[in-house]
Amino acid sequence: MTITIYHNPDCGTSRNTLAMIRQSGAEPEIVEYLKNPPTRDTLISLIKAMGITPRALLREKGTPYATLDLANPKWSDDELIDFMIAHPILINRPIVVSPKGVRLCRPSEAVFDLLAVADIGQFVKEDGEVVSPRTPGARAE
Repeated sequence: MTITIYHNPDCGTSRNTLAMIRQSGAEPEIVEYLKNPPTRDTLISLIKAMGITPRALLREKGTPYATLDLANPKWSDDELIDFMIAHPILINRPIVVSPKGVRLCRPSEAVFDLLAVADIGQFVKEDGEVVSPRTPGARAE
């Protein structure tokens, strides 16, 4: 099964998601989207496949979101996509593409639904949280 992750190695959620994919036995195609941003057509396809709006994909923290006044409802979907193309850091991550679907994997355990082998056993996130695909988001006792 081919899996692609739009990844930012500086993001803990993205690193956790990548590690979960690898723990499932898959080696994904890794697209470091800050170095190799998606084309406009690819970004539109990803948004449509996720069933979300461009606004729902915007990242606020650590981006020019506030400076660009992107909370303002005056911006159209096309304009928001233009901003994400011009400033890829505005694209929230990680986005994972698999034959089972496309998803913004926030939290990282959202990736379980996209894996061929979803039961990867317990996984320890970088912050020490232990998650299991049987109970995503649950802490181990």
